[in-house]
Amino acid sequence: MIIGICGGSGSGKTTLLKRLRDHFKDLNPSVFTMDNYYLPIDKQHKDPKGEYNFDLPTALDESKLTEDLVQLKSGNEILVKEYHFNSPPDKHVLLTINPSDLIIVEGLFLFHYDGVKNALDYSIFVDVEPKTQLDRRLYRDQESRGYSREAILYQWDNHVKPCYENYLLPYQKQADFSFRNDSRADYDFEMLTKEIQSKLGK
Repeated sequence: MIIGICGGSGSGKTTLLKRLRDHFKDLNPSVFTMDNYYLPIDKQHKDPKGEYNFDLPTALDESKLTEDLVQLKSGNEILVKEYHFNSPPDKHVLLTINPSDLIIVEGLFLFHYDGVKNALDYSIFVDVEPKTQLDRRLYRDQESRGYSREAILYQWDNHVKPCYENYLLPYQKQADFSFRNDSRADYDFEMLTKEIQSKLGK
């Protein structure tokens, strides 16, 4: 079974992925993170101000990403370079991802890439208030990436929000489960795991 998790920047996709992985640890789930397929900086699109825009579907190697997911679904192990922001490509660690009866895929363009969408058995859209997303991004990018508040807000208004509105939000109603990542998260997680368990049982 392949489960996909989609949601905007700062929505909590990775946190939900970890919770699901831990909940279904007996199945030893495979984790497939689309962030590991970012193209090199010289192949990234620049906006009118000359700033790199990593929030476009063209920012990732869609062909390689889809090919690897199909291989994993077919029962083959894959080798992936683990992506770390601001690290040079030669410093990325090579990961071996083994196939499993449960594969969890996480990424922004889960529904936009047809090859990924068609491989899914079950999909989740992580929904959270935009203010919460922005607060999380401000904290993360200032603490771990060294960005200034002004640079983060520029990216948010010119890259992140347009990405969400164009490549994520239109697909929200197509998801099998809308996960509310707020005060109702624990309740939704219980409902979500019951639904997944039911489908795994079948």
